[in-house]
Amino acid sequence: MSLAAHKLPDTDVVLPAAAAGGVESFPDVISALTARHQPSRMPFFRRLAALPRRAAHNAEMLGQIYVVYQAAMHATRAGVYYMPHLDSPVLRKRKLQIYIDDDGLPGGDTHHYQLARAFRRIGAAMPLGDDEFGDVDELCIKLDRSTAQFVRLAKTLYSRSLGAWCVVEVMSDNWMRALADALAVHHPQIANEPYFAECFSQGVEERHAAEALAVTQLVLHKRPYLLDETLQDAEIMAEALDAVWDELNAIVQRAV
Repeated sequence: MSLAAHKLPDTDVVLPAAAAGGVESFPDVISALTARHQPSRMPFFRRLAALPRRAAHNAEMLGQIYVVYQAAMHATRAGVYYMPHLDSPVLRKRKLQIYIDDDGLPGGDTHHYQLARAFRRIGAAMPLGDDEFGDVDELCIKLDRSTAQFVRLAKTLYSRSLGAWCVVEVMSDNWMRALADALAVHHPQIANEPYFAECFSQGVEERHAAEALAVTQLVLHKRPYLLDETLQDAEIMAEALDAVWDELNAIVQRAV
């Protein structure tokens, strides 16, 4: 699936479930949406796990997987800093905890650095350095077309509603576990890397999912007119994430 299909619509689209249940149905609508788009159902994870040993240890392929995945994650982490409707003191406080969980880990660590170290330790040839994951437009020049489209789209969606954020947070535990399981078939030590181990043991992504839904529903109770746009952007993001897994699947297929 190409991200070209995920062009931002010119008009708002009201999802039937939202129209029927209003703001109170928001968590259920997001749950149904993410169930349809569960990352672990995508061929990439199964194909990565099934790679022949030589291909699974190919440094260039691992580096390509890293760049696509890290770029997508970078876009969502950076997008959190631009999310709207969270300017009251109590919401700023809650948003700050999300920042800390991603970019304020003990010892100056971050999820970005943790992921980079994990891939270096399994032998990936790293095409981009950490500091090259910065400005979105500059980063996109260095990415394949599909991944660049996702990165730009994430910037747009995160800055205009809370829908994309909700979808990412609700599905992130699923894709992290699927990725860890697939890599662990060939690189058992990956399960002990802090990027995976700390998130799983501390329930970071599950906590973020619950917080994203709770905060967004709080905003929607005060501004119900935002519901349609929020759900529309959630749908766009869910489909765009499918395209990320498709791009990663193509990398694995080429390696075989």
